[in-house]
Amino acid sequence: MARTPLWKSIAIALTADIAEARYATGDRLPTEAQLAAKFGVNRHTVRRALSEMADQGLVHARRGAGVFVAARPTDYPIGRRVRFHRNVAAGGQLPSKKLLSLDARAADTREAEALAIAPGDPVLVYDGLSLADNAPIALFSSSFPAARFPGLRDALSETRSVTEALARCGVADYTRQQTRITAKQANATQALHLRVAEGSPILRTIAVNVDADGVPVEYGRTWFAGDRVTLTVDGT
Repeated sequence: MARTPLWKSIAIALTADIAEARYATGDRLPTEAQLAAKFGVNRHTVRRALSEMADQGLVHARRGAGVFVAARPTDYPIGRRVRFHRNVAAGGQLPSKKLLSLDARAADTREAEALAIAPGDPVLVYDGLSLADNAPIALFSSSFPAARFPGLRDALSETRSVTEALARCGVADYTRQQTRITAKQANATQALHLRVAEGSPILRTIAVNVDADGVPVEYGRTWFAGDRVTLTVDGT
């Protein structure tokens, strides 16, 4: 009877560790050297095992960072109504947001143009991290016309949800006026928050949301981790 190759035995053992939650989604596996010592093999054998697991979509390597347990990519539809919690929950994952900052300042030229206000007018800027099953999938920065929504800061601080916060401020519904999608490379700050290596591929969206009368209510920029999100554009 043919013996199971060492690399395959290692792949089976590591796959079992993942299945039994010894390594969770997003966790970094031990280094090749550590795995080689653990299994009593050379690093080439470990590398073959990890390559097999990567081919199966179980792990992925990040340049300069190591090998990580792969997350199931989150399908993220972009259409007339883009709602983070709804999009993530529809894919069977648990959505959550982490507040990074919530500050009022003067609008820059791009914000003023997008929100149809004058440069220098006050805007409330909500910076945060979007997570699916506690794994970061996107970093975002949303700007709102502060004069129109005096209670928005408290609502966002309490709910973390743009949809719920705007509803509390009198905007029962809003739709996406436009979305621009551009491929980028993660800078040091983005890489830190998204838990990717600096220079890793990310997708940036720039969007404007408007109320029922077509008046802009939100100017948003979002940076999605390229290996964790599949953006789906809804033609309707």
